[in-house]
Amino acid sequence: MSLARIRIAARLLAAATLAALTAGCFQPMYAERADGTPALREKLMGVDLPPIDKPNSSRDARLGVEIRNALAFKLYGNATGMPPTHRLVIRFTTNRSSLLTDPNTALPTSENYGIDAQFNLIDIATNRSVMTGSTFSRVSYDIPGSYQRFSRARAFRDAEDRACQEIAEHIQTRLASYFYAGT
Repeated sequence: MSLARIRIAARLLAAATLAALTAGCFQPMYAERADGTPALREKLMGVDLPPIDKPNSSRDARLGVEIRNALAFKLYGNATGMPPTHRLVIRFTTNRSSLLTDPNTALPTSENYGIDAQFNLIDIATNRSVMTGSTFSRVSYDIPGSYQRFSRARAFRDAEDRACQEIAEHIQTRLASYFYAGT
């Protein structure tokens, strides 16, 4: 056997040994814990989601319900929440801007829609804020024709829904990180 093959075999053996030693360090984030502490799923199910404070019958009220429902599904799945240990307060603002306009009609052909959200996680037992954060979502959408009002309205609503889903995903990820790592 040549010296080069022996070196390659030694390197592979060292890599396999290191992999075997560190394999026990990995624990999936959503796995049940062996030490008896609540699993991440149970901690997330203890987050209370009060309605987002927006004027009734407004477009923002619909978005608030959309964000809250998407977040509830991500936190609880198809189960119901457990007795709340934390309360999550969410506030958001929206914006909309034209990206491209048709030079002949001066009507937009592509627009950008955005949501900026701030959230505050409050420990119910102490009524103290334990985590705050902010997130944003920017989505673009095309307007298929300058005189197709229904298509424009539908594209705008789809953009709103996609932005709400992204906001819920970002908040859920941050909550999971907080409950898993404690920071």
